[in-house]
Amino acid sequence: MTTANATTPESRTFEADVAKLLHLMVHSVYSDRDVFLRELISNAADACERLRYEAISSPALLSEGPKSRITLLIDAAHRRLMVDDNGIGMTQAEMVEALGTIARSHDRAPKRSWNALRRHKLERAPS
Repeated sequence: MTTANATTPESRTFEADVAKLLHLMVHSVYSDRDVFLRELISNAADACERLRYEAISSPALLSEGPKSRITLLIDAAHRRLMVDDNGIGMTQAEMVEALGTIARSHDRAPKRSWNALRRHKLERAPS
């Protein structure tokens, strides 16, 4: 596998619920460096697993060998920690879809909770 090519950054306007969710993720969950690093390593493991799965039908994908690899690279001079893997990551379309799916499920969760609470109260109400 090759590393991702350097590309120019792309801006994308998300719906308000996606923007809120991303803000929460960046400023709460990912503010803890340990959690953020575990998430990056978990994503690398997912990419390696995707490579293993895709290689079942396309063995040529394993040209570098069948071993999964996750490497942490430290660049102390620039204060960077890089996570590198030999897996298959998400495509741009998959990323956009995943963010939309997360936001939609996040948006519906309070409604589902409210409806479940209302049903529970109705079931317990005296007749």
